[in-house]
Amino acid sequence: MPSFRMRFAPLVPATIALSMTAFFGLGSAWTAGEASPGVARDGAEATTLEAPPAQNGPSLVVLVRHAEKAEAPADDPPLSRQGEARARALARTLADAGITHIHSSNTRRTRDTAAPLAAALGLEIELYDARDLPAMADRLRALPGRHLVVGHSNTTDVFSGLLGGATFGEIVEAWEYNRLYVLTPRPEVPGTAPASAGFETVLIRFGDQGV
Repeated sequence: MPSFRMRFAPLVPATIALSMTAFFGLGSAWTAGEASPGVARDGAEATTLEAPPAQNGPSLVVLVRHAEKAEAPADDPPLSRQGEARARALARTLADAGITHIHSSNTRRTRDTAAPLAAALGLEIELYDARDLPAMADRLRALPGRHLVVGHSNTTDVFSGLLGGATFGEIVEAWEYNRLYVLTPRPEVPGTAPASAGFETVLIRFGDQGV
């Protein structure tokens, strides 16, 4: 059973509802004490809610470190057998998340981690430069859709912070492969750049510590 850690600033109920809506793909959200869409309250005439404005940036960003790697070749190792199992577990975990873009740094271990989900969804793996995370963050903040970004132990937590999400400390290089950062955008402030309000962040542990 996955475990969850959440880190975010105190939110009003409407903000929480919007975040969960973005993550689970629900068509609408309302808070406790409000009338449901199209339902009158206190004898008032029922009204039809207008559709929300189009999303200018991503509606969901999922960050993950590559799965367990083999010992050789040292310069660009593939996944180990254990890592291949974790990559398949990642594909199962995100199969119904509505991912529309898959991004990977240009190493074999990150590409191989992304490959099972990409194959299942019929998506191309889009490469990015892990040495220039600010540029990738700027690009992603302006790109609509739902995104998986596969990175490294020393980039994944940093990248969450660059996007305006929470950070949880650098991933342990030797053994920590099961962090899954789930980022959903905070409501935008009129007149500001897309996704400038940052992201609410949920940290999920997927798979066993050793698959």
